[in-house]
Amino acid sequence: MNLRDTILEEHSKKQRDKIVKYIGNNKERFAELMKLFFAGEYPVTQRAAWPVSYCVQNHPELIKPYLKRLLDNLNKKGIHGAVVRNTVRLLQDVEIPKKYHGKIMDDCFRFIQSPETEVAIKAFSLSILHNLSKQYPEILPELKLIIEERWEHETAAFRSRAKKILKK
Repeated sequence: MNLRDTILEEHSKKQRDKIVKYIGNNKERFAELMKLFFAGEYPVTQRAAWPVSYCVQNHPELIKPYLKRLLDNLNKKGIHGAVVRNTVRLLQDVEIPKKYHGKIMDDCFRFIQSPETEVAIKAFSLSILHNLSKQYPEILPELKLIIEERWEHETAAFRSRAKKILKK
């Protein structure tokens, strides 16, 4: 399978599933997908982001060699929202090495505070922060304060995720 051509062929759930199935837990195929993901070529990067997140959901160990670059990618200028969204989606389900905790917490707090951030990115960021709060309970007061400050300005999806987190 020519992964680039397959990504460009069609942007659909069916195509995403086809790519995810092809990748499986094969490290070489996943490396090829990550190369396309980091290439920066629109729409390849945007379309590669979706199968990347699902591959990692099925096989979390695949992302380990790419974590630093993935996190650095979150702060790139002009990055497509789909790339950020799928990055934070996959980060909520993987074990993030301790050396990256500070950076990902900063990024997630920045995402949930910004009125311009897409709602899905905020929801996934809330989950990441909640996961990390188990190791860093000192972030809970700040998280609670930001949720309360943003509450009236946010969507039902944000409030639903935030309410679940506040209950815990």
